[in-house]
Formats: sequence, C-alpha cells, structure tokens
Amino acid sequence: MKNRTLVIAALLIILFTGCSTNNALTSPKIIQTKAASSPKVILLVVDSLMDKPLKKAIKEHKAPALEFFLTNGQYSKELVSSYPTMSVTIDSTLLTGTNPDKHKIPGLVWYKEDEKRVISYGNGFLETLKYGVTDVADNSLYQFNNKHLSKDVKTIHEELDDRGKQTASINALIYRGNDLHTLMVPKILAKTTSLPDKYKTNGPKILTLGDFINQDPKNKHVINRLGLNDAFAAQELTYLLKNNLLPEFTILYLPENDHAVHRKGTETIDGIEKLDKHLQEILNTYPKWDDALENTIWIIMGDGNQSDVIKDKKKALIDLRDALSEYKQVKLGDSAQKNNEIAITANERMAYIYKINKGISIKKIANKLQTDPRIAWIAWKEDDMVNVISESRKGILQFKPGGPYKDRYHRSWAIKGNMDILDVKADSRKQLSYGNYPDGLTRLYGAIHSQKGDFLIADAEPGYEFIGESSPEHSGGGAHGSMHKVDAYAPLIVTGTEHPIGQLRIVDMKRWILDILDEGNMHD
Repeated sequence: MKNRTLVIAALLIILFTGCSTNNALTSPKIIQTKAASSPKVILLVVDSLMDKPLKKAIKEHKAPALEFFLTNGQYSKELVSSYPTMSVTIDSTLLTGTNPDKHKIPGLVWYKEDEKRVISYGNGFLETLKYGVTDVADNSLYQFNNKHLSKDVKTIHEELDDRGKQTASINALIYRGNDLHTLMVPKILAKTTSLPDKYKTNGPKILTLGDFINQDPKNKHVINRLGLNDAFAAQELTYLLKNNLLPEFTILYLPENDHAVHRKGTETIDGIEKLDKHLQEILNTYPKWDDALENTIWIIMGDGNQSDVIKDKKKALIDLRDALSEYKQVKLGDSAQKNNEIAITANERMAYIYKINKGISIKKIANKLQTDPRIAWIAWKEDDMVNVISESRKGILQFKPGGPYKDRYHRSWAIKGNMDILDVKADSRKQLSYGNYPDGLTRLYGAIHSQKGDFLIADAEPGYEFIGESSPEHSGGGAHGSMHKVDAYAPLIVTGTEHPIGQLRIVDMKRWILDILDEGNMHD
C-alpha cells in the first residue's frame, strides 16, 4: 500500500510531484501474439483497488480501460488478502503462494529478535527519520529480498525460471529470482545517505525498480519517488510490448491509488481515474484494444481493501504507548536495551507487541489491552495453541491445526472455547464458516507463527487505527492492516482463461498462475 514505496528517503531530497508528461506512442512494434505458442500472463497489482470506487468510476465513464478489461473478463469482488493486510506481507504471500508462517515477512514494521531491533520497510516520513533513512532504505532495497524473505520458499520468478520460463518484475517490492542484477543507487540518494553506490541482488530475467534499475533508457518519470510511480511502471511495460520483450509472466505494481485513498477515504475515485489513464497508454500500444486480448491473459487485482478511519483523532487513534505506559518500551531507532520490556510495532489497523523481558507476563499485557473496546481482539501463542480474547466477547478461543473441524479451504482444526470471538461458526458436521474474518484461522495462524519470540497481536475494530511513536495516522481517511473483511477483500478481473482458481485467496494466486502457464504448454 503506500508503504510499498521502497525508499522513503526520496521524501527528504526530491519533490513528490513533477512527473514528466507522457508522449503519444507512435508506430509501436507490437508483440507477434498470433505466432506465439502459449499465452503470456500479465499481472497488474493495483494498490488498494476496491470494488465500490471501481464500479463508481466505471459508471461515471471515468475508467474506460478498466471497463474494457471488466467487459472482456470475469470479475470477483471477494479475493481474500493475506494478513496483516500490509503490502510487504501481501506481496510475499502473492509471489510465494505461502502465508507468513512460511515466507517470514510479518508486516511493514516488526521486531527482529536475533538482532534486537525493529525492522521497518518505510512507514511514513517521521517514523523513517527516527529509524534512520539509511537503515530503512537498506531494509527495502536489499535485506527484504535477499535476507528476510525465507529461503525455504520459492517465488513465482524462481519457480518459473526452474521450468525454463522467463519472467519480469516492474516496480514490485518482492522480486527475488535466479538472475543476478545490480541496483544503482541514484547519486542524489547515495550522496545524502551512507548507502552504497550499488547493490547486487537476485531477481527475474527482466527487473525494473524505479530509477535503481530499468529497461527503457528513455523513461524519465523519475522525479516522483525515484521512479516508484505509476507513470514509470506503465512506460516500462509499454517498452517491453513495443520491443517484443514481454516474457511468459510479468508482474507490474501500481501504487498511487493507495496514496489517494489514504488521504481522501474509501469513496474517492481520483486514484482510479489517474490509474486508468496509464492503462489506456498500455492498451494504446496495440493497433486496437481488442488486440491486447490475443494470446495474453490479463489479471488485474487489488491487494486488499481500505476502511474509513473516523475523523475524531482522540477516538480513532489507539495509542499503544499510553495503553502500555507502565512498561519500558524500545524507542524508535534504538536497539533493545537491558532495561527495555516491550517493543511496539503499529501496522495501521493491527499491531505487534513484543515481550523482550522474561520478567513480564504476556497475558497481563493482553488483559490490559482487552479493556479497550476499540480493539476487536488480542491473540498470542502458548505452547502449540493460538489464544484469542476480546473485550466484547466472553471467554477465550484456542485453536491449532489438525482436529475434527474443517473449513472451506480444506484445513482441519482443533478448537476450544468461544468461536464467536473470531466470528467462526460450526454446523452439526463440524464444518466451519467464516463471518467478519474470512479465512480467519489460517490467516491468524500464519501471522502468529511468522517470527520468533514472545509477542501478541492486536487487531482494531472498523473505524480505528493503532499508533506508536511517530506512526503515520489516517483519521478522516482510509487505512488497512486488520484481518476484518473491511480490509481483507479485493477485486479481481481476469481475461483470457477459464482455468478455475479453486479458492479466491491471494495465497492461491501463484499456484493458479503456474497452472495456467502449464496448461498453455500442454496445448502447444
């Protein structure tokens, strides 16, 4: 989501705006689609694309490109996101086909126990200043893909390369692949931080990451966020199209709609209008828009929803520093000291609270937070069970994998206690159904086992947001992060294939795309 922009340092040293104007594309050299032996897949990830504003923009004739894809494809508004519903975790789930218990990216901000420090990939201007621009940029540019993302899982780029298929990543935060690349740190950034001049990193055959590495030498859309913007990404894709360079699979990330929703709330269509103009540029690469559908499967998806945060800051913002003021907390930018007891990492509408001193009780912290009605529930792990309590529901819910209960996603569970805490129902055959928290047991289990250490998760009720020291806040605007369905559902548009996805979850997307490409090979 807005946090997907990798180097917040750009905020300190360059202007936010000032993208160069797009020139009309003339005499394009189109891919020879009819001569291709198997379909190509283009996956467009639109940050915070949501059903209602999408439909509104189309109804008001302000999104002709999205309307074109929707008219020529299949549509769902209930693609279940990962948890937390923060971009780095969602991206990791999308590209690896696993939840955080496997890919090990817990959230945008989290505490790394073995290093005794908080990891941030860029969570707002002030917070980044306190963590240190160099540290945040290094986490995003190098550590995320090369160190933090588990080596025990494969990205779709790695897996397709193993099968002899080429892939491309355009401005996606997670891009790990089998090919060695060099990220060139822009001079203005290298000179104002202690970042190296360049990074060696592993990515797909074709890798674009703003001004750090790109394909089109004439791409000048770098002033806005060092090229980590929609105009830059769209021009990179048109360059691949015009020069017959499109590989079997391409992922392109478009971030700017998210920025608009954070500022203006969930009703705005401003970001969608701007996005659609870039999609029109891509479609205009073809002689006719219909030609774009020939032998190309287009997948356009949101990564999760945003929900409105109430305007009254005193009510809307849950300040965890105040709630847990009796504990000595790790300060932003500092490593944990011997006298520190807890670390707080707020990920908008969810938060991790870490116990870093053996002398305190994690249950006591949970009971303290339970008194706030703005917090929907608090969860922690104890032995092999996940424990969940709530202010609005009595008792405790405990669950773990394996047992007599089964859900629609073919997972079995052992469950004790009050299932109403997570709005889970069981029928007489012990078949589970989910209400406000789609795929809630798997998603929470994944987050609670995403990292080492003793910690708990707090998840906010709709309308509220967590803050810590210098956290960004969105009162009167939109936010995400929680497991609730108001943050969890995303729209999905698919053209050119009837291949069933099985389950409408982001964690299933990788397997589905691999199956589509395998199916294409069988028809060669």
